[in-house]
Amino acid sequence: MNPLDRLVLFFSPEAGARRVAARARAATLMNYDAASRGRRTYGWKAPGTAADAAAYGSRQRLRNLSRDMIRNRPYAARGRDVVVANVVGEGIVPSVTAADEATKRQIEALIAAHLLTPAVDALGEYDLYEIQSIVMSAVFSDGEVLLRRRVRNMRYEPGLALPFQVELLEVDQLDTTVQSWGQNLVEEGVEYGPTGAVEAYHILPEHPGAVRHRRRQESTRVHWSDIIHVRRFDRPGQLRGVPWLAPAMMTLGELSDYQEAQILKQRMASLLAGVVKYEDPEMRPKDVSAGLEDLGPGALVHLPAGADVSWTDPPSVEGYDEFMRRGLSAVAVALGVTYESLAGDLKNVNFSSARMGRNEMDRLVRMWQRNLMIGQLGAGLERWFRDGLRMRGLGNLAFGLGWTPPRRILIDPTREIPAMIEEMDAGLSSRQRTQRELGRDPDTIRAERVEDEKKDREAGLAPVAPAPQANRNQNEGNDDAEDRQ
Repeated sequence: MNPLDRLVLFFSPEAGARRVAARARAATLMNYDAASRGRRTYGWKAPGTAADAAAYGSRQRLRNLSRDMIRNRPYAARGRDVVVANVVGEGIVPSVTAADEATKRQIEALIAAHLLTPAVDALGEYDLYEIQSIVMSAVFSDGEVLLRRRVRNMRYEPGLALPFQVELLEVDQLDTTVQSWGQNLVEEGVEYGPTGAVEAYHILPEHPGAVRHRRRQESTRVHWSDIIHVRRFDRPGQLRGVPWLAPAMMTLGELSDYQEAQILKQRMASLLAGVVKYEDPEMRPKDVSAGLEDLGPGALVHLPAGADVSWTDPPSVEGYDEFMRRGLSAVAVALGVTYESLAGDLKNVNFSSARMGRNEMDRLVRMWQRNLMIGQLGAGLERWFRDGLRMRGLGNLAFGLGWTPPRRILIDPTREIPAMIEEMDAGLSSRQRTQRELGRDPDTIRAERVEDEKKDREAGLAPVAPAPQANRNQNEGNDDAEDRQ
């Protein structure tokens, strides 16, 4: 403390303590350059908001901007398609395990009759795999999506295998006008209980942006057990989502503006115009374009007396590729995908670079599959599926329900498959795990192999022998040589 601090502390201990504490905090902050306030950090915004408060009041605008970018910006639409295609692909397949084969076949039949047909959709349009694609697309564009369970009476819906259907809802249908429900707090249509957990959702009967409303926009309180709320969690305590394009919106908008400016500049560069000058204004003809409309390649045009022609110097277009590449690389990083998949640019890509980029992206894809599509959507649908079984008096069936993600595309099967075989031979991985990582169901493969062998024996065919390991090693060596070249 300096003499002034000691003097203040002597006459006013409380004020002196505040001065000492403030000085200590300032000294601590100054240990980090990023925490300083000066010219280099001018304009940096660092609000101390909670996870959900960070986007409070801004979610609707973020959603609208994100949807507009996907509608009108090609790279935003491409980013959405890349995420959905890699996370969902042809579908995350449910797989059943049970102690007895009869129970397994019965559950598989119910899944095939209900979840894997449009009967599961309240509109009668989507099956399970289409629902997965729409959910992942909505999470990307809006940050979150709702699925509502609609319980059906089997007497009026005899065609249903289980007495429930699923209704897909955009989060725009959350009633933001409700502020409380009893002692519970309601924020942006989501009701939170005393512990902070979600207890209910206040849902409007129709989308507020519909062309025409058939019913009055009075919200209904829906218990949390009838809602599956799918969103990505990034911070502790977060219960709402934000569009995935949020970190990249500014860059995408500026890239789009730059691209349009360069296209206009390119159009100008492709134009070559002639400017006609007259020494004597009286020599200017009434029709100033007389004779010039015949100007073309190899043409000779006679100008009026006293006229001289000078040619414009169109601007050139330079640096476009490098600028777009750097900008799209930043967008790809923000979305968690590779630059090549976002831009469709495979220039200067070899096996090693493609494999390294895919490895990082595959880790993120597996994380999204586990946390979003399986941990939230899959777990919620399984809960509803089991409730439906109990409603039909089949709650005593003991089974497990797993989910197999879509097949991972191999960059070079001639290298990757032998590496997988070596891992299994060395005991580093099991055959079932490897098959699931490739998006295949081990039980289905096992049954099909038994059936193939049976039919081969009946046809008198010899079993197909695998390629010798020496040949595989030789192929790998040839591929390495090609990469080095």
